[in-house]
Amino acid sequence: MKALITGANGFTGSHLVKILEQQNHEVCSLVRKSSNLERLAGCQTKLVYGDITDTDALKTAMTGVDWVFHTAAYVELGLVNEPEMERVNVEGTRAVLEVAQAAGISKMVYCSTIGIFGDTKGRMIDETFQRTQTDFSSAYDRTKYQAQQLVDQFATQGLPVVSILPSGIFGTDDPHFGPVIKQFRSGKLKLWAGGDRITGIVHVDDLVAAMILAAAKGKPGAKYIISAGELTTREMFNQLSQITGIPAPREAPEPLVRFVGNLLDPIGRLLKWQPPISRERVHYIYDRCVRVDATKARQELGWQHRSVSETLREIVNG
Repeated sequence: MKALITGANGFTGSHLVKILEQQNHEVCSLVRKSSNLERLAGCQTKLVYGDITDTDALKTAMTGVDWVFHTAAYVELGLVNEPEMERVNVEGTRAVLEVAQAAGISKMVYCSTIGIFGDTKGRMIDETFQRTQTDFSSAYDRTKYQAQQLVDQFATQGLPVVSILPSGIFGTDDPHFGPVIKQFRSGKLKLWAGGDRITGIVHVDDLVAAMILAAAKGKPGAKYIISAGELTTREMFNQLSQITGIPAPREAPEPLVRFVGNLLDPIGRLLKWQPPISRERVHYIYDRCVRVDATKARQELGWQHRSVSETLREIVNG
């Protein structure tokens, strides 16, 4: 098969490129001229340069393509450029969908997020759940929800698109939790927040495996939650401590974390600086809980995955 990957130089996209190439698929990657291509070092993928909203570049990239994997996204919490996030996440997705439809591709796989369900308030849900949260927790929450609405709309119009909804994506080169692991391994992580926060986890290579299965076997219009399981932040650090022998960080008092978030938020906005904690991040730590069941992906796609403990062990030893 010939596959196009948007966001190919990113965390998930680069792992997808490598595994598709290992499986002898022909791979084309849409990247920007300014993109850092270090993650694609050694890959044979053909590069097409263009912005995610550049329809001419997308048409060139999709020429002769069978599968399209749309992983490109602006992922950030806290202080973000909201118009740019909307341009990338919503209008970029619209452009990919329109060009894919016109090109007559055989399958598109959209990398969504379990966040589209909104706050489930600790309730364990599956793909049939209808969002009850009427507002949005962040610009990321809003723009990914709007992008999913577009994907669903195009699916009803006959585009063979499948949505993959991952929980927290982990890997040795994870740009989000990876730096935390490095700090923990060095013994410098002494304090953490939100020990009761529940996090769903999936290894990035297991996510990629699910995406490829979705391209081959997924039902057009279907959604598949991708998660290996969940644990609290406290349990996570306790497991990491058992693996490494490094003491788990102490938990900061919630009132202190909320105070610091409220304090740093306006300072960050004034100085155009992303503080380590902000009102939005505090909300995600203490006030929002999305719990998911990935049974459908196992049953319909035959998806297999590492356990949560295996994922953590691999990452911390990597």
